[in-house]
Amino acid sequence: MTDASRGGDGQTDLDLIARWQRGDERAASELVGRHAQALARFAASFGGHDEVDDLVQETFIRAFQSLDGFRAESSFRTWLFTIERRLLLDRRRAEKRRPSRVEVQEGDATTEYDALDTMVAGEAAHRVRDAMKKLSPTQREVFALRVAEGLSYKEIAELVGTTEGAARVHYHNAMRAVKEHIDD
Repeated sequence: MTDASRGGDGQTDLDLIARWQRGDERAASELVGRHAQALARFAASFGGHDEVDDLVQETFIRAFQSLDGFRAESSFRTWLFTIERRLLLDRRRAEKRRPSRVEVQEGDATTEYDALDTMVAGEAAHRVRDAMKKLSPTQREVFALRVAEGLSYKEIAELVGTTEGAARVHYHNAMRAVKEHIDD
């Protein structure tokens, strides 16, 4: 059980799952609150900004529908990432079958920094997003799971369906490519 699976109230994800299975609807809300942001960041790292909320919602729907199949061999969060990853892959396959379309993305919301900080942060984020687009799908996925979610190589390997060593190599290559792109 990872630290992320224990809330401020001391309850683990497994405690909340047991409460939900006994009919406590608040336990489901607590699980959603505990993991929704991480799932949203993971989905957003693949460029589906307009679908993030739908993906997170669908992930939780599928998770709660199949909760009896959760064996706790990995953390609940890792299991959620696995479900969301499958949804992302299914959507990618479906998009490949559709005619291509042009997407227009609006800029990210700014935070309360001064103008220079906003400009520098925006440029850096833009360069990282551009660099991530040039990575292979596996490198992008490993990079996002490691950097944005802080997952271990072992957890990443389970999610991506590879070995821990391969996950390290993908991350190293992705990091090198991102750094090279940023330095250009």
